[in-house]
Amino acid sequence: MKNTAHPDTVLIIDFGSQVTQLIARRVREAGVYSEVVPFQSAEEGFRRVRPKAVILSGSPHSTVDIGSPRAPDAIFAAGIPVLGICYGEQAICAQLGGKVEAGHEREFGRAFLDIREDSALFDGIWAKGTRHQVWMSHGDRVTALPPGFRVVGTSTGAPFAAIADEERKIFAVQFHPEVVHTPDGAKLLANFVHNIAGLKSDWTMAAYREQAVGAIRRQVGAGKVICALSGGVDSSVAALLIHEAVGDELTCILVDHGLMRKNEAAEVVEMFRKHYNLPLILVDASDRFISALEGEADPEKKRKTIGRLFIEVFEEEAKKLGGADFLAQGTLYPDVIESVSFTGATSSTIKSHHNVGGLPERMNMKLVEPLRELFKDEVRALGRELGLPESFIGRHPFPGPGLAIRCPGGVTREKLAILREADAIYLDEIRKAGLYDAIWQAFVVLLPVQTVGVMGDGRTYEFVLALRAVTSVDGMTADFYHYDMEFLGAAATRIINEVKGINRVVYDVTSKPPGTIEWE
Repeated sequence: MKNTAHPDTVLIIDFGSQVTQLIARRVREAGVYSEVVPFQSAEEGFRRVRPKAVILSGSPHSTVDIGSPRAPDAIFAAGIPVLGICYGEQAICAQLGGKVEAGHEREFGRAFLDIREDSALFDGIWAKGTRHQVWMSHGDRVTALPPGFRVVGTSTGAPFAAIADEERKIFAVQFHPEVVHTPDGAKLLANFVHNIAGLKSDWTMAAYREQAVGAIRRQVGAGKVICALSGGVDSSVAALLIHEAVGDELTCILVDHGLMRKNEAAEVVEMFRKHYNLPLILVDASDRFISALEGEADPEKKRKTIGRLFIEVFEEEAKKLGGADFLAQGTLYPDVIESVSFTGATSSTIKSHHNVGGLPERMNMKLVEPLRELFKDEVRALGRELGLPESFIGRHPFPGPGLAIRCPGGVTREKLAILREADAIYLDEIRKAGLYDAIWQAFVVLLPVQTVGVMGDGRTYEFVLALRAVTSVDGMTADFYHYDMEFLGAAATRIINEVKGINRVVYDVTSKPPGTIEWE
C-alpha cells in the first residue's frame, strides 16, 4: 500500500473498529505519518514499515472468544512504544499475562475518567486527582493486569480504564481518544507520538511532495504514463504531481462518460489547457457508457460496469498513443479502506470504488497511485503546495461513477438529463447563498419514486428529488448540513419550476454513519 518512505511512521493495527481511520487522522494531525494495516497482515506490515511506535485499535470482537484477533508478539519484543485502545488494551492484557472477562457492566457512550496516578501519557494534559470526559464502547473488561503494569485511570464501569508499563513504554486505555467525544483525546495521542515515542512533526505536504515525486520517478523510470483525469481535485492533483516527476512522459485522458455534471467536461479541459501545459485528450464515450448502464438498477453492477468500461477506453487510447506502461489514478486512502474488507468475513465492504482493485491481467500497464496514502483534506493541502487555484481545490468531491450512482434504480438518458439540470440549479443556489465552501459535498439524487402533484390546474405524476449536503473532514464520517428552511424552500421551488419531470423535493438528514454520503 505504501508508495513512499516515511522514516518516522506510527503503525496502527486494525482489529475491525469502525473508527480506526480516526486514529490515523489524529496521528497525522500531530504531524506524524501513520499507516493502518489489518490484523491479519500486521506481522508483514510491521516488518515492512519498521515503525517507531504501534497503536492497537478497538474491535467488535471479544478477546475471550476462541480465535479472536491478537497483535504480533514481535511488537512487544521490539522495545518500541505501544498504545492499546479499547480492544487494544484487552489484547495487551490477554497477551502479556493479564486477564479479561466478559459479562461485567458494559459502558457505551459518555463516561468520566478519574486520574489515579501520574503517567507519561497524561503529562501536561491530565493531573492526578482530576476527572475528565471520555467516550467508552466496550462490553468486556480487564480484571487483572499483566506484570509490570499499574492502573493510572478508572471509570465507573472500568476499574482498569487506563494502564501503563512506563518502563517498557506500553500504555493502554479502555476509552476511545480518537473520537471527538473524548475532548482531550487528540492531545493524548499527540503526547504518545511526540513525548513517549519521540517522533518529530515532519509529516508536511512539502515533505510528502518531495518523497512522492522521488517514488514516482523510481517506479516509472523512462516509462510512459496515462492519467485518468476526471476533473475532480484528486485526479487533478495526481496529474500535476506525476507531471512534476516525469514531465512529457505523462498524457492525461478525460473520459466524458455522459455521467458528468452540466458543462463539466468542457470546464475541465479549458482549465487544464489554459493553466497547465499538460497533454490532454478528451474522449466522448457517453453513448458507450449509458447504453451499457441503461436499465441497470444494482449499484454494485453499475460501479463494476463503469470501472470495466473505463479500463477498456484507456486501453484503446493507450494503443493510439503507441502504448503506455502505467495508468495513473487519484485513488485515496478512504477509497481503499471502503473497498477492502479489513477483517475478512467479520467486516463488510462498504462499496466498491471504480478505481480500486487493480487492472485486468491482459493490460500491460501498472498502476501509479501517488495519493493512495492520503485523506481528502491532505490531497487539498498537496494541491495548494502544487499551486492549484483555490477555486479548484475547494470543489466538492464528485465520484468517478458520477450521476449513475445518484440515480437509484434503472439508469436512463431521460433520468440523467433531469438529474443534471436539477444538480446545476441546486449548486447555483448554494453558491448564491454563500454556502459552497461551508459544505463538504452537495448533490441531488433522483429517486425511483413518482408521486402525484398539482401544477396549475393539472395533475402531475413525476419524480421525487432528494437534496443532499454534508459537512466532513475526510469523508470517513459526515454530518448532514443544517440548512435553514428558507433556503431549502427556495431551492425546491426553483427546481420544481425549472426542471420538467420533478414535482416533489425532499432533504436527506442522515449522517455517516449510519448512512453513506452517496446514496449508492
